[in-house]
Amino acid sequence: MVVAYVMVKAHTGEADRLKRDIEAIEGVVEASIVAGDVDLIAKVDVETPGEVKDVAATQIQDIDGIEDTQTYIAMD
Repeated sequence: MVVAYVMVKAHTGEADRLKRDIEAIEGVVEASIVAGDVDLIAKVDVETPGEVKDVAATQIQDIDGIEDTQTYIAMD
């Protein structure tokens, strides 16, 4: 299994809708609205690094209202 965390910057005022949209993506096991430099953090748990790329770079970034993402793969 590959676990990754996707930091999401979103348009102001859309965090609740985006959280629901992100949580609906297969492979996302949790999404949280946070305070700080990003608006949401999504935890992804999939089989391969390629699937992390699909979830983060394709599915999450394609959601209307997402400005930017950064992905971090867990090493433990």
